[in-house]
Amino acid sequence: MRTAMVTGGTGLLGSYVVERLLADGWAVRTLVRDSGRSGWLSRIGAEVRPGDVLDAPGFAAATRGCELVVHAAAAIFHRDGWDGYERSNVMGTANAITAARTAGARLVHVSSVAVYGPGGRYMADGRRTGEDVELAPIPASALYARSKRDSEALVMQAHADRRVWATAVRPCVIYGQRDRQFVPRMARLLERGLVPLIDGGRSTMAIVHAANVADGIARAATTEAAGGRSYNLADDFPVTVADFFRLGAEGIGIPLHTVRVPRRLARAAAAVVERVGPLLGMNRSVASAKSSLNFISRDNPFSSDRAREELGWTPFVHHEVGVPEAFRWWRMNR
Repeated sequence: MRTAMVTGGTGLLGSYVVERLLADGWAVRTLVRDSGRSGWLSRIGAEVRPGDVLDAPGFAAATRGCELVVHAAAAIFHRDGWDGYERSNVMGTANAITAARTAGARLVHVSSVAVYGPGGRYMADGRRTGEDVELAPIPASALYARSKRDSEALVMQAHADRRVWATAVRPCVIYGQRDRQFVPRMARLLERGLVPLIDGGRSTMAIVHAANVADGIARAATTEAAGGRSYNLADDFPVTVADFFRLGAEGIGIPLHTVRVPRRLARAAAAVVERVGPLLGMNRSVASAKSSLNFISRDNPFSSDRAREELGWTPFVHHEVGVPEAFRWWRMNR
């Protein structure tokens, strides 16, 4: 039986990857720091190994005998600034490369569309952003994006140097059951009773279901031609903002109340935050306001055509099912 190591197995995406590989007949190990969250992984058949991706010798030892490493562990938010992101994401990825090389295993690195940077995702000619676009410089303040760009570069260089067979996938915002970040934030907004919809919520969101990303990962791992390639897994189905909140409210079991906000009014409010925020020491709030506005007012800018053509990626969890299911899970487990 083939054996795979999955890092980040207690996280949203990692848990779906574990389930998918088990269903495909793999023996699955997962390296976890918090044993309190890993009991259910053992119950579904995964082998739980206590450890940390930052412990290079321990990581390599836990991976011995594996044919595949899926590196899904990463810090999305880190209180220690760049040092924390570099340690968790860049050094953790370097250790994943070493572990895969030592084991003679393939490596699938979970990157992110963040590698395109805040200004590199909307093409001037209206095309969707694909993997062949030249990556624009990333602002020093975009710490997570910088760490994912650096991490993916390490993986691609390791493949180019023939130290390890490697590929990378670039999801956008991931949702699903066991989500501890995106869905909870949206659910709390719904519970406040009034959801603002910019221009009626007609724009499509840059979101993707975790099961669909896990499907892309499983396909990339077993596609020889994927070596040295990166794949966007960022537009499984077109989900409008209005539909997302409608389905989320359905999952929670509450009525949806919305208010239409003109785009120009939303942009004016964001401009005020952008001007006044730095004077009040609100630099993070400024960045958050701008990115949040783009997220809910501009269409999903990413293309996943390469994954569909080269990997045969065929997303199977539709948002009409996946969104209410995710919010329902949050309601029952929060």
